[in-house]
Amino acid sequence: MINVTQEELLNAGVHFGHLKRKWNPKMAAYIFMERNGIHIIDLNKTHAKMEEAAAAVKQIAKSGKKILFVATKKQAKEIVASAAKSVNMPYITERWPGGMLTNFATQRKSVKKMTSLDKMLTDGTAAHLSKKERLMMARQKTKMEKLIGSISDLNRLPAALFIVDTVKEHIAVNEAINLGIPTIAINDTNSDPSLIDFPIPANDDASKSVELIMSIMVKAVEEGLAERKVDKEQERERDAANEEEAEDTKMSAVTDEEGEAPSAGRGPKSPGGSGRPRKAGPRK
Repeated sequence: MINVTQEELLNAGVHFGHLKRKWNPKMAAYIFMERNGIHIIDLNKTHAKMEEAAAAVKQIAKSGKKILFVATKKQAKEIVASAAKSVNMPYITERWPGGMLTNFATQRKSVKKMTSLDKMLTDGTAAHLSKKERLMMARQKTKMEKLIGSISDLNRLPAALFIVDTVKEHIAVNEAINLGIPTIAINDTNSDPSLIDFPIPANDDASKSVELIMSIMVKAVEEGLAERKVDKEQERERDAANEEEAEDTKMSAVTDEEGEAPSAGRGPKSPGGSGRPRKAGPRK
């Protein structure tokens, strides 16, 4: 169970939705009331949905897979980037690269090119180039790092996407749906929660609201990683115990073989040495 109270949610402004005229009717189930033309989100449902989302995030982290965090809006990008970095997860906070998921192989080529440019500029390979060419390479590398530097360690498609503002990040949502990648998102009253696997009805414009929800998700990731570490340690201990038991069994078998009596069916040798019966001959 997540450790957050309704008072904390209220103080962070999680309950404030959009203007009534901007609402999406599919969010009706999560709206508590209307006040001064603004929809108020039901925090009981927010809390329940956050628990579901946190449980999903924890399980993904425990399995050792990656969650891609996406937030390009001004008031959320720094918060999301900082939170994702703290748990070593990939993130997109500048601009969603078209085909980021559906054309993942091309994105990996871009990452490799960025890595290659960095290597050329640092190991002296580009020293023979003109000053203008080196400057152009440096600018290209900087631009690529800004856009895709945060996904340089993402070697395969992420196990899930965490999205802030599904209306703004609709391309990311569509790509995830096309590939069957689970989505977790903060859904404000102007969005469509039916597109998201784990929607969290909440204010996606207030930085305090985003920060509070991100802190809960980060904690879920940390718990998942901690449980994964414990499981691995227990597995190593079991393997070591099994190896020790197998070695003991082997040593016991060798000891038994060394202590065995001579095999049956072989009688004592005759005094003559050959053990064969001598033929009786005529006496002289």
